[in-house]
Amino acid sequence: MSVQTLYTAATGMDAMQTKLDVIANNLANINTTAFKKDRANFEDLLYRNEVFPGMLDSNQTPTPTGSQIGLGTRVQSTQKDNRQGAFQDTGRQLDIAIEGPGYFQVSDPLTQQVMFTRAGNLDVNANGNLVLGSAQTGRLVDPPIQIPQDALAITISPSGQVLVKQPGNNQFAAVGQIQMAQFINPDGLLKVGENLYAQTDASSAPQQADPGTNGLGVIRQGSLEASNVEPVQELIDLITTQRGFELNSQAVQAGDQLLQLIANIRR
Repeated sequence: MSVQTLYTAATGMDAMQTKLDVIANNLANINTTAFKKDRANFEDLLYRNEVFPGMLDSNQTPTPTGSQIGLGTRVQSTQKDNRQGAFQDTGRQLDIAIEGPGYFQVSDPLTQQVMFTRAGNLDVNANGNLVLGSAQTGRLVDPPIQIPQDALAITISPSGQVLVKQPGNNQFAAVGQIQMAQFINPDGLLKVGENLYAQTDASSAPQQADPGTNGLGVIRQGSLEASNVEPVQELIDLITTQRGFELNSQAVQAGDQLLQLIANIRR
């Protein structure tokens, strides 16, 4: 059954190619703010059951194992690794990081859809609104927070309270409260690019609260969360994936050689 060998080994090569794509994306985002790496999971395919386990033999005795021949593998899913990334100290007053679980909420000005992110590189737009720093779309922090134009300093507390200091006033005044969201199944969030996630039926509805409450993490001002990609582990996975691809290609060559031998028997 060398023809089956070709198809079975091909599924392994295809699965390894998908895993390689996942690893390449992880390595490409090694410096992406708050990026969470992915992992490819595999599952085996159907089996050709020549003898079912427990089938009665000639003596009417159940067979102990049976004979099952696998037909290959495929990628079952890709899962996010939601472990905390390292903190990068920037010293910038509008850079914030989440220490612990949770996501910042931002709204798209065009669609009004609320998105979620771990990236805390914030900025102030022309209207004084606090937004997620982006060269393409100014997504407002949700709920909206407006910073006075004459603000001399901005402080964001671990609990998410935004305070500003204005001329003629030695005290900081509160201008807004950053809220965060968490999900029953963070792995169910949809990655949409630009450091953003979208809610899905698999993730559950967002559970909103202030930082530091209901199991949410706290905010660290002047820092950003780095990518949690581990270069050494990714390079090891890269090597094992490459070797797995090569081994499957060797199985294809072996099946091809058997077919060639059979084709040349008459000669």
